Amino acid sequence: MEQSAAAAVWRLRATGGHRDRDRGHPAARDDGDGDTGGKKRGGRRRRQLPPPPLPEGRGAPLVLLYLLGLRALVHVSHRQLLSQPSAAGPREFSAPRARGYLDNITAIGPRTVGSPENEVLAVNYLLEQIQAIERESTDAHKISVDIQRPTGSFSIDFLGGFTSYYANITNVIVKLEPRNGAEHAVLSNCHFDSVPNTPGASDDAVSCAVMLEILNTLSKSSEPLQHAVIFLFNGAEENILQASHGFITQHEWAKSIRAFINLEAAGVGGKELVFQTGPENPWLVQAYVVAAKHPFASVVAQEIFQSGIIPADTDFRIYRDFGNVPGDNILGVLKYLATSDKLAKSFEYRHGNVVFFDVLGLFVLAYPARVGTIMNYITAAIAFLYLSKKVLQPKTRAIHNLKKFSTAFGVTLISWVCTLVTVLIVAVFISVIGRSLSWYTHFYVSVFLYGTAAAANLVLVHTLAKKFFLKNMNEQYLGDIFFDASLMIWSITLTVVTQMGLCSAFICTLWVAFPLLAKLMIHKEFSQKGATMKFVMVYMLGMFVPYLYMMYLSWTVFEMFTPIMGRSGSEILPDVVLAGFIVVITMILSSYFINFIYLVKSTKTTLITLTAVFVVTLILVCSGIFFPYSSDAANPKPKRVFLQHTSRRFHDVDGNVVKSDSGIWINGFDYNGISHITPHVPEINDTIRTACEEHAPFCGLPWILPVHFMFRKNWYLPAPEIFPRSPLHFKVLSKELMPWNSVRLSFEVSGPSHMSLYVRPHEGSVLSTWSLGDGIPVASLGGDYFVFYSHGLQATPWHFWVELTAPEKHSDGIVSLAIAAHYFFGEDQKSPQLYALLERFPNWTFSSGWSCTYDLFVF
Repeated sequence: MEQSAAAAVWRLRATGGHRDRDRGHPAARDDGDGDTGGKKRGGRRRRQLPPPPLPEGRGAPLVLLYLLGLRALVHVSHRQLLSQPSAAGPREFSAPRARGYLDNITAIGPRTVGSPENEVLAVNYLLEQIQAIERESTDAHKISVDIQRPTGSFSIDFLGGFTSYYANITNVIVKLEPRNGAEHAVLSNCHFDSVPNTPGASDDAVSCAVMLEILNTLSKSSEPLQHAVIFLFNGAEENILQASHGFITQHEWAKSIRAFINLEAAGVGGKELVFQTGPENPWLVQAYVVAAKHPFASVVAQEIFQSGIIPADTDFRIYRDFGNVPGDNILGVLKYLATSDKLAKSFEYRHGNVVFFDVLGLFVLAYPARVGTIMNYITAAIAFLYLSKKVLQPKTRAIHNLKKFSTAFGVTLISWVCTLVTVLIVAVFISVIGRSLSWYTHFYVSVFLYGTAAAANLVLVHTLAKKFFLKNMNEQYLGDIFFDASLMIWSITLTVVTQMGLCSAFICTLWVAFPLLAKLMIHKEFSQKGATMKFVMVYMLGMFVPYLYMMYLSWTVFEMFTPIMGRSGSEILPDVVLAGFIVVITMILSSYFINFIYLVKSTKTTLITLTAVFVVTLILVCSGIFFPYSSDAANPKPKRVFLQHTSRRFHDVDGNVVKSDSGIWINGFDYNGISHITPHVPEINDTIRTACEEHAPFCGLPWILPVHFMFRKNWYLPAPEIFPRSPLHFKVLSKELMPWNSVRLSFEVSGPSHMSLYVRPHEGSVLSTWSLGDGIPVASLGGDYFVFYSHGLQATPWHFWVELTAPEKHSDGIVSLAIAAHYFFGEDQKSPQLYALLERFPNWTFSSGWSCTYDLFVF
């Protein structure tokens, strides 16, 4: 690879600096120092501290369209990107060329923040490609490039809350604009860093490959853009969104951004999905509707993600929270936004949320949420009017009808509760016997196990109700009244969900409007001769739209949740979550077919079939025939395990080491723990479960992130002490008495690129302020404080202070402070013992290992 050539052309600049690279402009010469945060040529060094959040107004970023790509971005999936033949013209997106970018980025290897692979090799490769693209661009465009090395800090409520600090991390930023410049811009973001021990192909090198090709395609167009397009190649997203914070709060180009497109991955397969749109910006959804060639979008996904159910986050949060930016088939949407008059006047188009959903990937329906609210209430009102007329007329039978209607309503709810409880009991049983996630690789197992159990329970409850509580009643009347009961439930749900302000209420509208319309179309009585077939056909036709869309949506949600269950932690029972999801789907899909139980003579055959399938599947699952994990390259479902070779030292208030140990600390990322690992590595078993050091913050364990509440079961295998060649240096700079019985402790820390700081004030002490974030300490779950630190190349030592209000007598100290140093790359990453252990793990595991040290101090 020709990194040296690129380094000779592109000079790395300090925070906020930029260099316009017009075609034919003399190239800047690299003087070999890397310029990592040094002086700007011809001026003083800029101070690398984050300014306050950008205010709303003309100079602030205004709107965001956020795209979460489930491995594939633009018109092709990741898999298609690898195989599509070259057929693109000079101004069309070329999948093979994007594939070449992807291959070269991933060939660099794992790109952890602070590593030469991320800070030098990946950066130089990007610059080399950008330079080549610039040489071939047309005269209609101007390309500017900046290498940003920001330093900053912020607090975030993700993972229970913690504070993040970063120093000298890397952003590669390219601005494509008309030759005469542009006042407004749309931002496209990807990240080229990866988690340790993986080349990060889908997360997120494929997105950066796509962005390079989009830059190449747009720059070759002879038609000038109306607005600028800023391509942010983000070098520290896996460090919990640090680089995006550095860009949006510190870079001078940020103030021109009016819309944002984020390219991110979750899982290892599937289509792109418009996952989250900025608040009150329906024009962005309309842009997607107009420009996307292969739409796949749903407001349901957005509201699920915003609810916090999914334990993940992306740069969307940073642009929304710190830049007031809310934020594509990328090429089409990006070009549409860059030529749209609405981008420059985005504030004028802020008028409420929008309901949007695609129809089988063919096209997208989108309309303002306020219109949806009106439609929802009108639909519910018509349904309530229809039901009241059915129940209350004729007046002589009103009380009788009301009693029977209430009975049907109650039986339906009871059947749902019984079904949910029964299936959840089965899920808990499966989890307790150690057969959790049997469906993780085999989707059909979940349907045959939990789906059949749910359906059988529903049929059984209603069969019993028909036989013992509703006997000697007209079958058609019963079928009619149970239809009305389901319609009432959906109408009430529609009203409540609409009142809550959820755009997903459109689903309830489908389940009220279409069945009601079908019912109104059936004029003849079911008992009339020859009416049976017509009744069934019209009824099924009325159910077609809501059923088809619900099946489509259910599959989308299932694809989204399945990979998440493989990393949901040791405390969540994934089978219970999935079983609950399947029960809900079964109840929804059966809601308007329950009445057929009362129309048919017998349900015996149906019950026997469903029960037989359930029992056979249950036996097979209990036998362990469905192994949960897979190493299949086309559809991997790995067991995720993290191993940290750790040396720990605990100091008392006098600085003496009172305890020390060393071992390999092991965390399994799902509920199964290490039960499937033990047969392959017998020494990793439940006899070495980790004990919590109650006196230490976060149990005295070297968490890289504050996820202790998700992984309460972990293991500690004794191993020799490690001695990093680049050890952590921790120094107390000063202890100052402050007003109001406060003490300020100042520290200096130097060490590897990733460190974790843990703080626990002692009883009677309060952590009142510190030099991190906005100065207000944010506690994690459990009350301790967590700081995530990372740095790029050539960062200066980390200086910070904490201030505590303390009682007058504190013989045992006022605060416990611990720091862990994580060695994610280089010669200190893996000890011989860790290497040997990792080699013994089976190929269906994704086992990531590194070394770390942990030191606890009391002050």
